[in-house]
Amino acid sequence: MSRRRFVARGIPGGYRVWDNRGKRWWGDHYEVCPDELLAELNGARDQARVVALLKRYRAMRR
Repeated sequence: MSRRRFVARGIPGGYRVWDNRGKRWWGDHYEVCPDELLAELNGARDQARVVALLKRYRAMRR
């Protein structure tokens, strides 16, 4: 199995998404592990679906 480009890494207070290719953090800090977002980023990369998932996870923080 190939190495995934985007992975969730646990940090104090939640999770952040790490970009293995860019070697940097991607996106915001999440309190809940963004499993569906990671699956979409590593899979089909449908822009509309990624945006919808980002909005959903941002709303969960509030």
